[in-house]
Amino acid sequence: MLAPSLTAIPNCFNNICNDANLYNTLLENMQRLRAEVYFRDGAVQASQLTNGRHRHPLDEGSWHLLLQDGIGHVCGCARYREYVNCTGFSQLGVSSSQMAKCPDLGTLLQSSVEAELELSRHLDLPYVELGGWALLEHIRGSTEAIRMALTTYSLSQALGGGVGISTATIRNASASILRRIGGLPLTHRKGELPPYHDPQYDCVMEVLRFYSWAPSPRYTSWISGLKGALSNILIVTDGLADSRWKFRRDVGTPVWQDLKVRSATADHANGESGGFKDTVN
Repeated sequence: MLAPSLTAIPNCFNNICNDANLYNTLLENMQRLRAEVYFRDGAVQASQLTNGRHRHPLDEGSWHLLLQDGIGHVCGCARYREYVNCTGFSQLGVSSSQMAKCPDLGTLLQSSVEAELELSRHLDLPYVELGGWALLEHIRGSTEAIRMALTTYSLSQALGGGVGISTATIRNASASILRRIGGLPLTHRKGELPPYHDPQYDCVMEVLRFYSWAPSPRYTSWISGLKGALSNILIVTDGLADSRWKFRRDVGTPVWQDLKVRSATADHANGESGGFKDTVN
C-alpha cells in the first residue's frame, strides 16, 4: 500500500518502509497498469497518457491499494483520498465529472454530495473519494477483485472511519460489485440519482456512497479479517511521511451502539439531512 505524502501513519500499521525510490517505482507501475487497462477498455486515448502512464491530480495525496502477483507485478489498484469534512463540493474530484456538468443532474448531484458532506461533519469523520480502480482482465469478477474492494472498508476503519463516494463503471461489473459490498446510490428528495453516460470514458457510470461502519452484513467478518491483515501489510511512503498519529475513533466495532451515529445515519437515510439531531450531549 502507498501512503500519501506528508501524512501521519496510524500506529496500527507495523510494517512501514520510508523509501522514495520504491514509492516512485510502485506509483509508476500503478499508473502504467491504469493506462493499460483504461486504454484497452477504450476509456482513454493515447493522447491522454504521459509516457505510457495514466496520471491523476489526486494520486500523490492519496492512499493506494496495490494488488501484486507472485513476481511483484502490479495487477490491480484502487485509490483512497481523504478530505477534511469542511471541504466544499467544488474541491472534490466528483465536481468535474460529466454528471456535474449536466444542467439538470448537476444541481441534484451537488445537493446530494453536500448532504453527505454534512453527514461527515456531523459525525466528525473525513469525507472520502474512492477511485483509480483498475484490474487486469483475468482478475475482474474474481475473489481478488472483491477482496480489494472490501479492503477499502478495512482501510477506512483503520484510519478512523469515513463517509465515502465513488464513481463506478457499469462496464466490467464494477458498479455491481461495489453495490454488493455496501455501496448505495446517491439520493435526493425526489429519489436516486440515475446512471449517466460519460463521453470521456465512453461508458455508463454510477455515483455510489459508502459508510465505513455499514458494509453489507454478509462481508462484515471478511472485512474484519482484512483489517487485521492490514496491520502487517507493507506501507510504502515517499520518505516524507510523518510518523506521528493523532488518534481518531475506530468505527469498525459496534458503531450502531453509538446513538449519535445511529440517529444521524437514520435521519440521513430518511432524507432529513437539512439539520441533524443530536441525541447525546
